[in-house]
Amino acid sequence: MSRLSPLSSPLLLGFDEIERVLDRVTKSTTDGYPPYNIERLPKEDNSPERLRITLAVAGFKREQIDIVLEENQLIIHGRQSDETGERHYLHRGIAARQFQRTFLLVDGMEVLGAELSHGLLCVDLVRPEPQRIQRRIEIASKD
Repeated sequence: MSRLSPLSSPLLLGFDEIERVLDRVTKSTTDGYPPYNIERLPKEDNSPERLRITLAVAGFKREQIDIVLEENQLIIHGRQSDETGERHYLHRGIAARQFQRTFLLVDGMEVLGAELSHGLLCVDLVRPEPQRIQRRIEIASKD
């Protein structure tokens, strides 16, 4: 049985990639760790729109975090080693955790850089202004 999609209209040509992205988003994990913010930064002069993703990664060192841009996915992965052999805990409420956050980026979005400061990882992105393209299509005659 075939699945009907809102994007299966014959008037929507070439939107199958958007459908695949929506499927990928719905299959992503719902774990809320680490918490994050996404903010729009104010424009400066003629610069394009900039966004900042801020993740709360307290306890992670710079070398324990990887940021990878794969196709249109920004993948942020953190891993901590469990150092129980070196310490004797009377109570352990802070666990060594791993995380992976994936953000789907629109075509043309670029990563400017990342910074880790005071337990906050900030990743800056820029979305260049789309160019408005208008082109007249000539109609050929087969007479």
